[in-house]
Amino acid sequence: MAAKVPQWQNYLQVIKSREGRRVECFQKAENILLIVLERVNAMDPRFIVDYSRNLEALEFALCATEDEITMEVPLCIDADALLVQEYSGEQSNSDKVTHGRYQMPGSCYLGLPKEGNWLEKWTKEDVFSMAGSTESSGHIVPGKILRLLKDLIVAAIVYCKRQFLIKPGELSAERLKEDDTQLPLLISSGWKMICFNIVPVVRRKQNALKFNNNGEERGFLQDSLWKVIQEADYIPASYYHWRYSTHRPILKLLQIVSTLKGYCLDSLCLLDQINHEYWREEGKNQGLTFHHLKMVLLWATHFFSSPEDWVNLEGSVYRLLVILLCCLVTSHLPHFLFPDQNLFQGEDADLNSLYPKVESFANNPKHFLKFHFAGTEHKTHHQTDNGFKDLLHLPAEDKAYWDTAFFDMLLNKFQMYEITDTQRVSAMSNILSKTKKMVTDES
Repeated sequence: MAAKVPQWQNYLQVIKSREGRRVECFQKAENILLIVLERVNAMDPRFIVDYSRNLEALEFALCATEDEITMEVPLCIDADALLVQEYSGEQSNSDKVTHGRYQMPGSCYLGLPKEGNWLEKWTKEDVFSMAGSTESSGHIVPGKILRLLKDLIVAAIVYCKRQFLIKPGELSAERLKEDDTQLPLLISSGWKMICFNIVPVVRRKQNALKFNNNGEERGFLQDSLWKVIQEADYIPASYYHWRYSTHRPILKLLQIVSTLKGYCLDSLCLLDQINHEYWREEGKNQGLTFHHLKMVLLWATHFFSSPEDWVNLEGSVYRLLVILLCCLVTSHLPHFLFPDQNLFQGEDADLNSLYPKVESFANNPKHFLKFHFAGTEHKTHHQTDNGFKDLLHLPAEDKAYWDTAFFDMLLNKFQMYEITDTQRVSAMSNILSKTKKMVTDES
């Protein structure tokens, strides 16, 4: 179905040629942000300046189409001494705070133990709320933390500008809002404005992140997955409640993928560019995001764990495509660490209109591997037979199909199955026979 085309490497080279410049832009904007955060720390030492930003720099370099980055500000607190009290009730509308991040399970209170004078600086009214309990004296309130951090950031910006530490036009706080769980700052990189979404975070080493990937560990996961979740990060979920954050674990997994041989990360970068050029509607934020594509990549490295899966660029891209097509048809993209969480749920993206665009690329990539600097739009959609689309529904009907053998079968249909492992070939053949029999019985 899909012919190998010489444009693959040329298209990728153009994308990768921008990475160095994006890293420089990130570092320049980050330096301005650090000046502000250092002043925040000087005014209130309860907020730490975290200088280890390699993970964020990696993500910003890889994503050539989005100019937003999440930056966490850790709280200076003995987080392991806090009492994590799970919250199971429904949040009232007044308690909810609008934000654009994905909700993970585990909304909770972070309580201060009654005995613990070392936490005294966190019992002040600006961050604390008293509550009757046999174990805790009250809770650290994320809504108060956000309000305090916002006020400190505004004061720090004013100070830095008066001291000529920040030049006019280098930073804008116009997007700051009272009712958000992140604090966006627009910072100039000298080339374009980058939006840093500031998020306060509580990092615990005890009670590591509870996750369930509903499947056996394979590939790089076997040695690495448990390492990246040894700390549990909590970020604001609402005014009173915290929640697990998978931001750092996912970035750590992405960093591990970057050490693998082959075209794993390159396939992500290429599809991100294709998404920007052809799949997302101009002027709209709706549609597939880099976060969605990151999750598709992690599932791809999970299912396709052999080095021979990633030896050539086009084959690597198709390993992401078969998973993405399946997720679009079923309107279900499971979170890698929390598969019960659907990242497409609640999204404004029109998945029905996205599918033919992605399918069109999968069937005829040669037509898309070119840059349209004039902004011309490509609207031709080449569709496969309905039988192929019906196959993509199988994982939603039976979770046993959410596995390597099923996706190997899809790769084979795109003529991208170049695997020599006899066990995988046998498993793929078995599921192919099973689906053929299923079609025969239905007809």
